[in-house]
Amino acid sequence: QVQLVESGGGLVQPGGSLRLSCAASGIIFSHYHMDWYRQAPGKQREWVARIGRRLSTNYLVSVRGRFTISRDNVKNTVYLQMASLKPEDTAVYYCNTDPLLIVNGNKYWGQGTQVTVSS
Repeated sequence: QVQLVESGGGLVQPGGSLRLSCAASGIIFSHYHMDWYRQAPGKQREWVARIGRRLSTNYLVSVRGRFTISRDNVKNTVYLQMASLKPEDTAVYYCNTDPLLIVNGNKYWGQGTQVTVSS
C-alpha cells in the first residue's frame, strides 16, 4: 500500500527551526526524486525543495539558504531541515515523489504536517 506520512511540524517562533520527516512505504523509494511542497491558508500548493535520486538538490528561492532537504534510502525517508523560520513559512507541508504518486487514478497526497511560525 502506497503511503507518505509527514511529521515534525509544530508551532515555532520567528527565527526558530524545525525538522520535518516524510516516511514512504509501498514504493521503491530510491527510484524517485523527492519533493517537499507547502500550502498556506487561501493559497495554492507550492513546490519548496527537491532532492534527486543522485542527491542533487534544488530550492524555492525564498527558502534557499534556510532550508535543507536530505534523504535516507535505507529508512525510506526524506527530511526538510528548516531554519531562520519566518511567518510566511506558515503552511501545511507535504512530500511527494516525482512523478507524483497516482493511486486509483488520482494524485496521492499524504496528510501533511502543519508548520506555524508565530510569536
